[in-house]
Amino acid sequence: MKNSFSAPGKIILFGEHAVVYGKPAIAIPVSGMRASAWSEPGEGKLTINALDLNQKISLENKTSQFSVLAQTLLSKTKQSEPNLTINLTSKLPQGSGMGSSAATSTAVCKALSNYLGVDLEKNQISELVFDAEKIVHGTPSGIDNTVVAYESPVYFVKGQEPVTFDSGRTFYLVIGDTGIESSTKETVGNVRDLLDKDPNLMNGYFDEIENVTMGGKKAIEDGDKEAVGELMNKNHELLNKIGVGHRELEKLVDVSLDAGALGAKLTGGGGGGNMVALADSAKEQKEICEKITEAGYRAYQTTFGED
Repeated sequence: MKNSFSAPGKIILFGEHAVVYGKPAIAIPVSGMRASAWSEPGEGKLTINALDLNQKISLENKTSQFSVLAQTLLSKTKQSEPNLTINLTSKLPQGSGMGSSAATSTAVCKALSNYLGVDLEKNQISELVFDAEKIVHGTPSGIDNTVVAYESPVYFVKGQEPVTFDSGRTFYLVIGDTGIESSTKETVGNVRDLLDKDPNLMNGYFDEIENVTMGGKKAIEDGDKEAVGELMNKNHELLNKIGVGHRELEKLVDVSLDAGALGAKLTGGGGGGNMVALADSAKEQKEICEKITEAGYRAYQTTFGED
């Protein structure tokens, strides 16, 4: 693949939904699953060739994150539309809370800026992708573009500089996919409706999620996997209370905990999508993964942090 540029997926370990309202969240890159983009001579204009979708997107398309991103990049760098095709493919399932749209946008951003001879900093890539994400997600939290552009674990508060941090050990995770595509825009909207109806109750839940997330950061830094697992379980309970759970997610959580997971929770938007479970070791990670697969779901193994 000539001049190929890639970006990882991500999962949120703590704090989703509450992050939209100024609370912290923790996300980690899923570096084994990536989106890739590469450029080749075009057909008279700039085209994003989304191979997985069998879709060719031009700058005239005002509803695509890719055309919005390309248009913004061209206007910021005062360059005219190049005669270029950017091919795009991704191993990340869409609508699963794994940052598919941020990863694909980041890969396109890297490929186009490279062709234009523009050297972008990570924070510049993150900002461009965030603006494009608004097309897809309405009110995105900003966490997807941040962790994908920085490609490292991130403690994140909306409107503040993201903080990358180290973990005290290797953590073994299993991601279980319900197979149900969820719309982050929809679940974020539903949470907003509940907040409008009962602000005291919902703000109380957001405060509890904040405490869990702060505890999670410390537990990750300390390498305390038992504490991380307990906090994941607590975070999952709270996400169910704010109305973003789903019966298929509950099945995956139960299968994981029965198979010996230290903790398990939905990750991302909820209402379908993915669940993440923490395993005690690589051996148990494999066992949990097998149990999820046996139950009829797709599962992925990933790690983060270092011994």
